[in-house]
Amino acid sequence: MEILFVLFLGLLVLGPKRLHTMLAHVTRAKAELENAARGLKSQLAAELDAAPGTGKDCSHVLIGDCDICSTFNSVPESQSLE
Repeated sequence: MEILFVLFLGLLVLGPKRLHTMLAHVTRAKAELENAARGLKSQLAAELDAAPGTGKDCSHVLIGDCDICSTFNSVPESQSLE
């Protein structure tokens, strides 16, 4: 019901020719947005599939701050600040 009201209001405000042109622009923009979202989603999926699966996810911390992953804690004891 709301869609019919919006279309009727658009017909009154814009007229039949301009409403038709405006709907064509909106439809084209929606299709381009969906295509870009689909491409981004597939690119992200490909990147995640190509990432090495080490089982340790330390991407959320800075280098040297991870207590779980030994590759980030490779600073020798003599160089530590303690």
